[in-house]
Amino acid sequence: MTGALALPACGANEDSGSGDDKSKVEVFSWWTGPGEADGLAAMQADFQKRNPGTKFVNAAIAGGSGTQAKAVLASRLQNRKPPDSFQGHAGAELLDYIKAGQIEPLDDFYQRNNLKSVYPQQLLDQITYKGHLYSVPVNIHRSNVLWYNPGILKEAGVSGAPKSVAEFVTALKAVKDRTKKVPLSLGAQWTADHLLENVLLGDLGTDAYNALWKPGADWGAPAVTKALGDFAEIMKYTTLEAASTDWQGAAKAVVDGKAAFNIMGDWAYGYFTGSAPNGLGKKLDTDFKYAPAPGTDGTYLWLSDSFTLPKGAPHKAGAEAWLKEVSSKEGQDLFNPKKGSIPARKDADKSLYTGYLQYAFEQWNNPATKLAGSFWHGVNANNKWHTDIDTAVGLFLQDKDAGKLQQGLVSAAKNSGL
Repeated sequence: MTGALALPACGANEDSGSGDDKSKVEVFSWWTGPGEADGLAAMQADFQKRNPGTKFVNAAIAGGSGTQAKAVLASRLQNRKPPDSFQGHAGAELLDYIKAGQIEPLDDFYQRNNLKSVYPQQLLDQITYKGHLYSVPVNIHRSNVLWYNPGILKEAGVSGAPKSVAEFVTALKAVKDRTKKVPLSLGAQWTADHLLENVLLGDLGTDAYNALWKPGADWGAPAVTKALGDFAEIMKYTTLEAASTDWQGAAKAVVDGKAAFNIMGDWAYGYFTGSAPNGLGKKLDTDFKYAPAPGTDGTYLWLSDSFTLPKGAPHKAGAEAWLKEVSSKEGQDLFNPKKGSIPARKDADKSLYTGYLQYAFEQWNNPATKLAGSFWHGVNANNKWHTDIDTAVGLFLQDKDAGKLQQGLVSAAKNSGL
């Protein structure tokens, strides 16, 4: 797989400039929701046990997919007031930080901790820029998961999870015509972007989808036109929730029997099955089921949460101690079962990953599984491209014009700088 960071760009400033203070570590993330907050708390407890003299400051900011946190982070970095470590999606999302000299290369850290041998090579390729590593992955998520309520599908006369985009549209219509339930639940605007990448992959196939993110890609092609038409049709069966509900409200509608389908990453599994007060305590195969998003079976639309070492981190030694926790087998096995993800490391304790997570583990490690990078979650698109796509989707949500959406996506690709 071609690494998303293997792109022509100016190099990063590799100077350090921060002290080796281990008295404290401020960790910046967007993990405040159910499942993710529990996973972070488990890692924090292990970190504090291993580093009793280091004060852990949780600087998490709420907002699914980091929509709010990234804006706050950008301001802090511009004002040269970085946290000691911040969360970022592995891949092109980190390019702006690298090119601005805002994060340090971590080659020495990887060497000291023998990490290159425990991470999959395709993941290392993805986070390598001009021969240097800049982040430490803690997990692998799958973006292309269809969560559904089996009772509502039965009521609608739908025999099972739709296997193609065309079957999905038919199923949505059946739910609308035969039940009083929402066919497809959505949350804040970013969940529409998330849906878009799934429809593009489902219609175009893995190779054509991946080709969209390469220089010179034709976003005006007829195949893209068809996919965007399908996206517009699917959106007719959704209820766009208030931004305050975020993804959790949309996902919860499925397990509460209010909506038939929700396309969301597998972090939803941690939310569904986690214990109260943060989790919903729901049962797989009773309250909900899962399948690959329509048309995407055999492909892992992936993303990875990772942590960085900012240039000028006030407590560099504390930051490196946190990165050691994040990269450790113990830390990842504490975090991921609660988060609803699988470890980035290859040597995880497989017995800890049950239900959906066992399936995800097997799929990720199956040589026959094809890989596609999530554009919304930072693998394929840099921050400008990401923002421009979001703007185009936002306009579409107002006017429902698929043609204008395609024009916006064509423009976003041309102006991406990649």
